[in-house]
Amino acid sequence: MKNIIQLRNVSKAYKGKEVIRNVSMDIKEGQIYGFLGPNGAGKTTIMKMILNLVKPDTGSIQVLGEEIETDSYKYLKNIGSIIEYPIFYNHLTAYENLKLHCEYLGYYDYSKIQEMLDLVELQGVEEKSIDKFSLGMKQRLGIARAMLTNPELLVLDEPINGLDPVGIKQMRELLLKLKREYRTTILISSHIITEIEQIADIVGVINDGILINEVELAAIHKEAVQYINIQVDDLKKAMAVLDFEFKGINIKAISDDRIRIYNDEITKDQISRQLILSGVNIYEMAVASDSLEDYFLNIINGGNK
Repeated sequence: MKNIIQLRNVSKAYKGKEVIRNVSMDIKEGQIYGFLGPNGAGKTTIMKMILNLVKPDTGSIQVLGEEIETDSYKYLKNIGSIIEYPIFYNHLTAYENLKLHCEYLGYYDYSKIQEMLDLVELQGVEEKSIDKFSLGMKQRLGIARAMLTNPELLVLDEPINGLDPVGIKQMRELLLKLKREYRTTILISSHIITEIEQIADIVGVINDGILINEVELAAIHKEAVQYINIQVDDLKKAMAVLDFEFKGINIKAISDDRIRIYNDEITKDQISRQLILSGVNIYEMAVASDSLEDYFLNIINGGNK
């Protein structure tokens, strides 16, 4: 697969403080690339540099095969984006906003407007003014606007931020549909790690302006450590019983009433039998494995769980 976005040794400083430090990253055609990092890590700055809204101090950026220079702009016609929050003219209707966007871009196939409204499931609101839209509707309209010109690339900065669970599910399904049916490459940042885990092909973890790692999600799942999660009524007693009965058990308290056991050779039946015989009530017991959130927290903390 060819690279759609390529950064090489990119750095950026504001008022003498380096906010992006020697970042190199690759996003390949047809991928959904999940960009993860704490607030202030540098995600939005990198997205703005990709869109030439912010100029890097050092390094190079290629987008869709074009080296981005200070005055580059023609490549942007092949990119749809939402940075921070989609802005519309509130007194205009959804249709009028999208038509205005087409005219701004010099794109006059107005039939695409209804197609994109249908795509994001905003049928029947063409004549509704934006000030009557919910946040979720505005986010979906932002996606419709970004997709009007059939872009090869979508750059989405926190598109599910502030959405309710229904809105988040709709956005997730929409992004997967764009990848599947429109073959759109998507760079998306989000604080909701569990959502990124459900849609991303690859994740890039950034912290304090440094891209710590890029890894395929499949590789994270393949290497994930399995464990047994147990919820009990008496944490201290449960841990004492298990430590006594199973010498050398790898056991960890993860909350006031939950235990995590990492030993593969000890079964759920063995554990439950010993706890029940010792008078410890078990409320929940399940086998699980490390998630993207576990991976993210581990790598942000320098590899220390």
